[in-house]
Amino acid sequence: MPGTRKLGRTTAHRNAMLRGMVTYLIENGSIETTLTRAKEVRAMAERMITLGKKNTLASRRQAFAYITKRSVVTKLFDEVAPKYADRNGGYTQIYKLGPRRGDAAEMALIKLIED
Repeated sequence: MPGTRKLGRTTAHRNAMLRGMVTYLIENGSIETTLTRAKEVRAMAERMITLGKKNTLASRRQAFAYITKRSVVTKLFDEVAPKYADRNGGYTQIYKLGPRRGDAAEMALIKLIED
């Protein structure tokens, strides 16, 4: 169930980390991270893209409340969300990359789907 993983962090630290990762994902298109983090980022990124598809003042303010950079919110509403106008969810893909060398954590690449 998305949104219930604690990721070994306090609530504030976890929320700040996810906000930063979602911002980076929308800004650059892909992130390499652990599999569990990627699953959490996917849920929030898809919520942000759905807000971008609505394109109302209220949805823009909700996006500003979560995404940490003003330029990324502008990109979300002007470039990213219109690409997925005819798609009902499933805006990201997660690719498993194998274990990380240092601690054998399962690594994954999460990226926005290109149509």
